Formats: sequence, structure tokens, C-alpha cells
Amino acid sequence: KYFLQTIENILVASFLQKQEKQPFVKKAIISLDVLKYLLYVLWEIKALDEKKYITISLPLSEAGRMLGGWNGQLIKQN
Repeated sequence: KYFLQTIENILVASFLQKQEKQPFVKKAIISLDVLKYLLYVLWEIKALDEKKYITISLPLSEAGRMLGGWNGQLIKQN
């Protein structure tokens, strides 16, 4: 659910005018953060082994950095 919400918000933001993008980028950041937290919980309760956790969490962290950068650019532009 959160993975799909993140993708949906990114896609919506990519098609909007610059001044309309930021709310959707923020929503994408929030849903991605929830996804990363839930993944961490799965790892903590040993429902996910460390190798799988790392394999999944590294790309999610990179996506978070990219969304943060996008949000920062939008703040500067607006």
C-alpha cells in the first residue's frame, strides 16, 4: 500500500506545474518513510533476515534522498 502510494504521488507530481508539485512530493516522502519504518519493524521482529532488509532498504534510502532533494529544489523555486 505505502509503496504504491509513494509511486502514485511521484507520478502525479511529475505531471504538475512547479507550484503544484510540493504537496505530492511531501506525501511521497511521508509514505516512503512509513514504508521504511515498517520494513525496519519487520527486521526487528525477525520476520525479515538482514540480507533481505539491506537489499530492500538501500534503494528506499536512495529514493528518500532523491525525494528530499526534489523537495528542497521546489522550496527554493517557490
